[in-house]
Amino acid sequence: MAEQKRTRQPNGASSIYLGKDGKWHGRVTVGVRDDGKPDRRHIERKTKAEVTKAVREMERARDARKLRKPGKAWTVQSWLEHWVENIAKPYVSENTYDGYEVDVRVHLVPGLGAHRLDRLEPEHLERFYRRMQDSGSSAGTAHHHRTIRVALGEAVRRGHVARNVGEIAKAPRLEEEDIEPYSIEEVQRLLLEASKLRNSARWVVALALGLRQGEALGLHWEDVDLDAGYVRIRKNRLRPKYRHGCGANPCGRTAAGYCPQREQIRREHKSTKSRAGRRTVGLPDPLIKLLRHHREEQERERLAAGADWQDKGYVFASPAGGPLSPNTDYHVWKRLLRSAGVRDGRLHDARHTAATVLLLLGVPDVVVDAIMGWEPGGAARMRARYMHITGPMLRKVARQVGDALWELPAGGEGTD
Repeated sequence: MAEQKRTRQPNGASSIYLGKDGKWHGRVTVGVRDDGKPDRRHIERKTKAEVTKAVREMERARDARKLRKPGKAWTVQSWLEHWVENIAKPYVSENTYDGYEVDVRVHLVPGLGAHRLDRLEPEHLERFYRRMQDSGSSAGTAHHHRTIRVALGEAVRRGHVARNVGEIAKAPRLEEEDIEPYSIEEVQRLLLEASKLRNSARWVVALALGLRQGEALGLHWEDVDLDAGYVRIRKNRLRPKYRHGCGANPCGRTAAGYCPQREQIRREHKSTKSRAGRRTVGLPDPLIKLLRHHREEQERERLAAGADWQDKGYVFASPAGGPLSPNTDYHVWKRLLRSAGVRDGRLHDARHTAATVLLLLGVPDVVVDAIMGWEPGGAARMRARYMHITGPMLRKVARQVGDALWELPAGGEGTD
């Protein structure tokens, strides 16, 4: 069968014709190649109606900027590895990158990496989540869902795939974590035990102000004004990351953090990025007094350390003035709970306690949001999660205003 004569189309217009092979063909100009020549895509179908439909669909995808770029097809593995190292890493925080990298290397590549990126379907993700849960993983696998959704969103933006299947797939249902604030009695027992520890003010800051761990460990004296009675939250302590420093004489330790000559490869702290996170918090008078005493104790440590003192300005520092390790800080918290005879809990439960006290005391919502550093978009949801606390704690807090965290009013429970 002779090839149907093609009517000349204007430059850049699509063409449809019957080929010598008896099939219908379409040519669609979708852009310009790297060499400057038109990028013409070829479509082949059995009938004119089929090829016409396919040509129109490609034109619509081209006009909507949803057409996959030409070239060697990405696999899910190659795209995720490229995305996490070359796209995400330079622009996200160290902690965010660490989460992405672990998700990609440990979970997503082994579970989904063999698929072609442009052929990945929502059902592939859903089956992957089910397999993880069937093997014992919790519904927290939704974190992996967020990672691949972000990675696929970037692939869509760059034209490598036409749609983000991560926005279509159903992630495992996550149950809201229970808020378990400590009671006033428990807080008082914790503060009593904390007073026996070095850096005791660190735990008062957590229980009274609700600072996150990174915020408390990132505090510098330049951010504290004891005369005016406030503290500015501007920095976050980062988790340390090391590399081996043993060189030609390997120490034999697998983890670089245990190398006797380890080298720090991550900055100690970063500036708080969000507007809500950067905030000023008022200090209760008992805490001002405690921080003054803490500063005097630190000055004595500085004199004792002499030339070994690291003058880095941390409020809560090592005996030599260096930053505290978040991991060590966590273990001190666990020991504090045991010493105080208080039920086990997460370090974040101290923050929950501070938030609950503020809400139950009737502090205006906008002030609570500012003190806790909650983002405007999620503040109402966060407040709602804390307000289910009732019973003895509510009645107790309603009666104990101000000095409740440090000592009971003279004469017992107080009056209504």
